[in-house]
Amino acid sequence: MAVKHEQENGSLLDDDGRPRRTGTLWSCIAHIITAVIGSGVLSLAWSVAQLGWIAGPIAMLCFAIVTYVSVVLLSGCYRCPDPVTGTRNYSYMDAVRVNLGKTQTCLCGMFQYLYMYGIGIAYVITTSTCMSAIRRSNCYHEKGHAAPCKHKDTPNMLMFGAVQIVASQIPDFHSIKWLSVIAAVMSFAYSFTGFGLGFAEVIENGMIKGSIAGAPASTRAKKLWLAFQALGDIAYSYPYALVLLEIQDTLKSPPPENKTMKKASMIAMILTTFFYLCCGCFGYAAFGNNTPGNLLTGFGFYEPYWLIDFANACVVLHLVGGYQLFSQPVFEFSERWFSEKFPSNGFVNKFYNFKLPLLPSFHINLFRICFRTAYVVSTTAVAAVFPYFNQVLGLLGALNFWPLAIYFPVEMYFVQNKIEAWTRKWIVLRTFSLACLLVSIVGLIGSIEGIISAKFG
Repeated sequence: MAVKHEQENGSLLDDDGRPRRTGTLWSCIAHIITAVIGSGVLSLAWSVAQLGWIAGPIAMLCFAIVTYVSVVLLSGCYRCPDPVTGTRNYSYMDAVRVNLGKTQTCLCGMFQYLYMYGIGIAYVITTSTCMSAIRRSNCYHEKGHAAPCKHKDTPNMLMFGAVQIVASQIPDFHSIKWLSVIAAVMSFAYSFTGFGLGFAEVIENGMIKGSIAGAPASTRAKKLWLAFQALGDIAYSYPYALVLLEIQDTLKSPPPENKTMKKASMIAMILTTFFYLCCGCFGYAAFGNNTPGNLLTGFGFYEPYWLIDFANACVVLHLVGGYQLFSQPVFEFSERWFSEKFPSNGFVNKFYNFKLPLLPSFHINLFRICFRTAYVVSTTAVAAVFPYFNQVLGLLGALNFWPLAIYFPVEMYFVQNKIEAWTRKWIVLRTFSLACLLVSIVGLIGSIEGIISAKFG
């Protein structure tokens, strides 16, 4: 394994036989922001509209606090048994296997890779929606706001899929630092744009729209489903536990990796929560009960059209990097499993030198090309069948929130720190975990109801 990494990357190896880690506090913050500020930020104004002026902002603050608690619990599991000098765990599943055993590892793997696959689907949906919004924005500018400017999303999905097939050939997680930096800059750009457009709309209206109870619904049951779905959407917008250890594995030491991760997470959480509150609250203040499901593509804003085009282009560029951030761990796990299962198979393990004119040579592997291409094609196909932005985000948020962001980090913390049952810390963390489970359940119910209604209603 070490030899393969050295051949592929041409880099010096660390003391554990892996490429030397060069990550810093700032590269860590860039990775976190890329993982956290994704397509979820565009649904926050709609989420606030469903929950109202009190429950909406409070829900975002609560999810931010819960996410940071999850980071504190999980970052100490990068090294075991000691969080500073222990043996490294390169991934979330490695940490679960060391601390909780084989059965829990299988359960964790099912949730983790299902969620990462779902993220890929959500990013395909969001990207295609934003690409269509650019064309519609130009159409409205040229033909008027009442013009029938409709564009199909499927061709955009195919274009994004083609780009990801190429980008997916990046060797590993350590090779996408530059992509994360670009994606983080893009996320700031469209978050600022969404905030600015919402703020300008509030000034133009001369009033703050919305209410404490939020947007009305046709029935009480429908209102409840929408509120539950809004919680799922907010839950989707924050946690990044499933890639936290992969990000932490890029950090150089000293200082200890867990201290750098906690500091980077605190800075990233403050920045993202500020943006989330600005985008969510100003979006709701601007449109009130008519707040669109996607702030940049629902066409609450028509002008300036070029700024809307720019913001949606930034979303597209960000999600090119975000897709890779969540796909690379799946690729690494799958390729490592096949390599260990079939160690003498040339299709799986053999690398070939490939040289194009005016470009440096690089290594290709036939199994890598086939598997990663099939993965991208499948996420694109599923997105084309279920192109429902808010509902899919809510479903993913609910699925990820409790098991991956809360349950496993709490259980590993108990094992690593030898927390005995019925002690004060045990009771507090168990209560915390149970409360988060209830939030996940209601978010899951609301999102499933939303998908069924959108598909068959």
